[in-house]
Amino acid sequence: MNGASPLLLKSSSIYCNPASPCDADGNPIPAHQPPEPRHADTSSSDWAPYDSGIQFKIAEFLFKKVEMSQGDTTHLMDLWAAWNEHHFAQLGLNEEDIPPPPFAHHRDLHSTIDGTTVGDVPWQTFEASFPVSDLPIDGSVPSWQTAKYPIWYRDPQEVVKSLLDNPDFDGEFDYVPFQEYDASGHRHYRDFFSGNWAYRQCDIDSDGATFVPIILGSDKTTVSVATGNNEYYPLYLSIGNIHNNVRRAHRNGLIPIAFLAIPKSDRKHDNDIELKRFRHQLFHASLAAILQPLKSGMTVPEVLRCPDQHYRRCIYGIGPYIADYPEQVMLSGIVQGWCPKCTALPSDLDGKGGPRTQQFTDELVKLLDSKGLWEEYGINEHIVPFTNDFPRADIHELISFDLLHQLIKGTFKDHLVAWVGEYLVARYGEAEAKAIMDDIDRRIAAAPTFPGLRRFPHGRRFKQWTGDDSKALMKVYLPAIVDYVEDEVVQCLSAFLDFCYIARRSDISAHTLDQLNDALTRFHLHRQVFERAGVRDSISLPRQHSMVHYHWMIQEFGSPNGLCSSITESRHITAVKKPWRRSSRYKALGQMLVTNERLDKLSAARTDFESRGMLDRPLSKSKIALQPTVNDEGGDEEDEDDERDGQAVDDARFRGTVVLPLHHQPGYPLWAKELATHVEQPKLPELIRRFLFGQLNSDDRDPDAVALEDCPPLPRSPIHVYHSAAATFYAPSDISGVGGMRREHIRSTPSWRKEGPRRDVAFGVKDKDESGFRGLVVLRVMLLFSFVYAGKSYPCALVQWFSPVGDAPDHKTGMWIVKPDTTRGVRDVAVVHLNALIRCAQLLPVFGDMRMPIGFEHCYTYDCFQAFYVNKYADHHTNEIVF
Repeated sequence: MNGASPLLLKSSSIYCNPASPCDADGNPIPAHQPPEPRHADTSSSDWAPYDSGIQFKIAEFLFKKVEMSQGDTTHLMDLWAAWNEHHFAQLGLNEEDIPPPPFAHHRDLHSTIDGTTVGDVPWQTFEASFPVSDLPIDGSVPSWQTAKYPIWYRDPQEVVKSLLDNPDFDGEFDYVPFQEYDASGHRHYRDFFSGNWAYRQCDIDSDGATFVPIILGSDKTTVSVATGNNEYYPLYLSIGNIHNNVRRAHRNGLIPIAFLAIPKSDRKHDNDIELKRFRHQLFHASLAAILQPLKSGMTVPEVLRCPDQHYRRCIYGIGPYIADYPEQVMLSGIVQGWCPKCTALPSDLDGKGGPRTQQFTDELVKLLDSKGLWEEYGINEHIVPFTNDFPRADIHELISFDLLHQLIKGTFKDHLVAWVGEYLVARYGEAEAKAIMDDIDRRIAAAPTFPGLRRFPHGRRFKQWTGDDSKALMKVYLPAIVDYVEDEVVQCLSAFLDFCYIARRSDISAHTLDQLNDALTRFHLHRQVFERAGVRDSISLPRQHSMVHYHWMIQEFGSPNGLCSSITESRHITAVKKPWRRSSRYKALGQMLVTNERLDKLSAARTDFESRGMLDRPLSKSKIALQPTVNDEGGDEEDEDDERDGQAVDDARFRGTVVLPLHHQPGYPLWAKELATHVEQPKLPELIRRFLFGQLNSDDRDPDAVALEDCPPLPRSPIHVYHSAAATFYAPSDISGVGGMRREHIRSTPSWRKEGPRRDVAFGVKDKDESGFRGLVVLRVMLLFSFVYAGKSYPCALVQWFSPVGDAPDHKTGMWIVKPDTTRGVRDVAVVHLNALIRCAQLLPVFGDMRMPIGFEHCYTYDCFQAFYVNKYADHHTNEIVF
């Protein structure tokens, strides 16, 4: 069904060499022989180092869930002990028989967590410094040349063993690369092992072993703008066998394995070539040293236990590296402004250029001097990539996608949005351009509430932009500039957004790649408008140029959403920023490392206890779908953030559902006529009767056309009203659970966050046999209610209907335009069964030439405009079902 995101059927797969299980010594075992139990010698009641499951859950709650401070933890335990003493003394217990609190104090809590043996990969350190032999003999020596630089790291071999031995990954883990085809014979690219690169590596010399690609990612991050030494440089590790959704969900699939050194000096040395060269060399030398324990396993397989409990012979290989462009320059040893993947000239990056390879670079180094390498091929001969120390590793091949920094932050916000501002100045003059940009901000602020949408109530004029801010602006920006810029500017941004949203899909087919190429062609064509307008003299920019390599990289590495830098960016929160906030801020790194280690031990302990059946796993889908939220049980619902109104659901994959909460809203009349008066919908009783006619009659008669007296009477049971319905659906391209499931709330409430009413718009099913928007209908939910008729419960929605304008999307924005259906100027309404709804939709106004009034409230947008764009950029699932 169109809106329900039908599950992809595996029609056929071609697998690489089989990775056959073996015993712990590497000897082959008979086919179908079950694995040895992971916990053969461990009792199902052994909670060590905890006394019980309750003590573990309390430890997890205090340290991981609420991140309670040390002082508060000790205070809580003191209160717990005092309460026990008071309570049990009243029961007549002797002092020695009174149970103690779960932990004596925070030190007891920490030492208990530290006693966890599973997932224990301790932090180690080594120091690096500027070579003594290169120090000047006389003269002053800058401080950076005499400093010692500590590098903290974990043994990557032990980290990889821990990842492989994680039973939580069972069923979400590939043992051999494969090529997947649908029933039409079209190739599909999804998880990392579906790409060509893993398939080739497996063919080289795996000899029946499980290939384990080592995925790396690094990115500097700042923890506070208010203090001095506030920059950290974490290095993360994952393995390519884990499915993309697991890596994105951070189910211990992406592990911080090092904090790299950041050499600093006085401002007068900022442009010191020697300092820059040392930073680059320190970076590569550190990576080579950290990853050295894996090197032997890249040629000689190691016998390791896997998530399915079987042992296999495993062989490692350096895999893709996730980094933004400045770091790609340093990683690949190229000159700033050149491409790390091809030899196209900086003056014409989208022109001719062959692929870069390390072999090609090595040959050029033999033939050319430093000047020739730098100017003719963009090669910095002073950088020797760390990959040179490892077999089968070519850094140019392994540079990964960077949707977040290169496209979303770089191309969209820093280039296109800025260029639109310059275009407005060139076209209208500075004063009028400022007025227009203020109105564009007010248009953006008028975007209706939508689950997961970060709103801009005061426009875009704030200092610190995050990746999430840029992603949020992408969703609502396009309609806001229509009619202020010429059509080709809108078409340029539309093509770029299409490219980004297609590239972000979790499942990319050969047909999808054709769409990607078409979007790129349109973008290259329409962006020339900025040159003609005088905004740009030329457009040859590394971040935009990276788009030409996406087709090839998708074929090599699978869907970009498994390797995007947003994964490492969000991991900064749990690995760097939150641990820093929990520290004393004095020499914080050591405290942050301990916090990371304890968090990993808690996660490993939970996985261990779950695998032994000692802890319940996440709720089943039937329970999840029926769970009411606190806000559904009554009240104004004012305390829930719009950005958090959509949730990942960790559950098995299934087709979507829309259900009402367990508890209805108080304060509403229970009978149809009185309820109609209360909600100001006088036709509600008639509409309920016509709805019942359609439900109870299987013929083709239109319920709206039959005489009202031929319709069933109103229900005799009470009618209950609700302010939301929970829609659960398969949306693997968005933030979702491991199974790709996501849940959001379709809301219809008279008061939302004390700002005014919220009546959400939703997609409904119109024609199951049509694809895209032609198979959908847009409905605005004015009331959610249910009643019982003839012993059967009917969950319903009172909706306004929106119909498309024309039979194709708007040629400028690429979005469908809809208008509300009306009769004599009044919007048409109808009652539909709740199962006709799929999920939330978002409509953005067609503003025309009107300017937005200052202070307009976004909660009235759906009431005040007469035509709307169906926002196909609201989120990635919407884009997939509407595109």
